[in-house]
Amino acid sequence: MKLGLISGYSGRKMHIPIDAIKHAEDLGYESIWTAEAYGSDAVTPAAWILAQTTKMKVGTAIMQMPARTPAMCAMTAMSLAELSGGRFIVGLGASGPQVVEGWHGVPYGKPVTRLKEYVQIMRKIFEREAPAEFDGVMYQMPYAGPGATGLGKPLKSILHCEEDIPIYAATITPAGVSAAAEVCDGFFPVWMDPEQYSVFADPIEKGFAAAGDKNLSQFDIAPFVTVVMGDDVEQCMMPARGMMALYIGGMGAREKNFYNDYAKKLGFEDAAVKIQDLYLAGKKDEAMAAVPAELIDACHLIGPAERIKERLQRWRDADSKGHVSSMLLGCQQPEALELIAGEML
Repeated sequence: MKLGLISGYSGRKMHIPIDAIKHAEDLGYESIWTAEAYGSDAVTPAAWILAQTTKMKVGTAIMQMPARTPAMCAMTAMSLAELSGGRFIVGLGASGPQVVEGWHGVPYGKPVTRLKEYVQIMRKIFEREAPAEFDGVMYQMPYAGPGATGLGKPLKSILHCEEDIPIYAATITPAGVSAAAEVCDGFFPVWMDPEQYSVFADPIEKGFAAAGDKNLSQFDIAPFVTVVMGDDVEQCMMPARGMMALYIGGMGAREKNFYNDYAKKLGFEDAAVKIQDLYLAGKKDEAMAAVPAELIDACHLIGPAERIKERLQRWRDADSKGHVSSMLLGCQQPEALELIAGEML
């Protein structure tokens, strides 16, 4: 099992706990993942961390695809990979229409089509086998649409990137998971019950079939896992409870909330409906209280040290089957990171 950390995006002030990151690197954590919403970006902190570490890989979970052209993302990835000796990982995501259209001011478009085209273009640029050309639904290179001068021409990257650059995608929808399995090196669901790989099995196999000769040994399944260690289990559940209430209840419209659909697939249909009803009614505390402890426990690591040790066996079993190959931990406690490193590495 590979272990990583979720760094996330900043609040009001930028803060990167570099000493804690270096400690995790010394413990054997393989990666750390930055993020962006509509404040701090994901790339600048990634560069900052890469400059101050020596072994740890740094990925973006996520870079918002609609905010950058595929070529710009490829340029960024090649630059960071070359400067870091191959320690940069591209993590892509569609974000949501509220941010894409409200903040970036561009159409949300077709997220699954965008992912497949985006990754194909990036790989063409990485490979440098020919000038990059592409004629897709979302992207055309050279561009020949409205406003074009007609002067665009296919180009080949000046930079020869000799480092391998993995590409991951953030997704949980069946179509999105299939696309990731087809064109990416891994994906990160926002959370995952390691005993319910079946939720993703068919879409992943569909993507592998579209890719040709591909299997789980070539595809990293890397869920986010909240870790809170302490004697009071219910109190330790509060961070995960708040996050899950937000996603299940408030991420998207009532009729189109992928996280709500996902919670239903995990076996919590009644709870998902209740959480959404309460959250959209402005009753956020009640929505948090409605998140079942069983759902939190299935997807996260909560409670006293011995309890966490015991529940890590579920993740070991999933790893042995190839159903989960990385755990990306959201954790602020050095002692918890040390515990999990000692048990899993």
